[in-house]
Amino acid sequence: MHTRNHTSIYKIFGLISLFTLSLFTACKEATPDAQTIVDRAIARSGGAVISNASIAFKFRDYHYRAKRENGVRTFERCTDAACELQKDVLANDGSFVRFRESALTPVPDTMKTKYANSINSVHYFSVLPYGLNDAAVNKTFVDMAEVKGKSYYRVKVTFAQDGGGTDFEDEYLYWIDVDTYDVDYLAYNYQVDEGGTRFREAYNERIINGVRFVDYKNYKPKTQYPPLTDLDSQFEGGQLTLLSKIELENPKVTTCPQC
Repeated sequence: MHTRNHTSIYKIFGLISLFTLSLFTACKEATPDAQTIVDRAIARSGGAVISNASIAFKFRDYHYRAKRENGVRTFERCTDAACELQKDVLANDGSFVRFRESALTPVPDTMKTKYANSINSVHYFSVLPYGLNDAAVNKTFVDMAEVKGKSYYRVKVTFAQDGGGTDFEDEYLYWIDVDTYDVDYLAYNYQVDEGGTRFREAYNERIINGVRFVDYKNYKPKTQYPPLTDLDSQFEGGQLTLLSKIELENPKVTTCPQC
């Protein structure tokens, strides 16, 4: 009888330990790592389509087209829809050229960098979070936060100097919905043009041929470099100033090889 009591106790402790271990494991697995979060966000936004497609849209005064096929990409910016008057081309290797009425036009080296960065930036933001798996991107899971009653993973992104471009010192923070893996907010600080910090709110979502496009409301905080993790609370508290809207007009997606 005495032995049976000890056996029962051991069994109970064993079950408790197993339950505790299972609970601990479940808690650990409840929050995916930064790479998994980003992978799911890219898949949600249509990454498989983007990687082999041509994407065209109008942004402010220019017409843009990005062609990605088998790991090679070409970014274009034109002054007219037909790309006949002036076309800027940023190649996969980072080289920049300009055409006017189909004729190659010389551009000073100092301006090539400026134009290339501008074109790359527009195309980069147009298909976020696609691009966050580039070799120079470093991703870190920060924590979970709530914005407007919805839960988000907060993922920090920095860039390696090698391959990170001229803006490699910039830092980004992404708010990724824990249920849908949509990127609803992002914030970043930058060093060029006297530097600053911005917070963007996504709106006007539309899915075109499997690719998610959004526009952004672009906000500025009161101080130059507040912690990026403070910006969601400042946003909800009405402490940010709306500077502009980032709107993509008439986006089109053509999959390759037809692209």
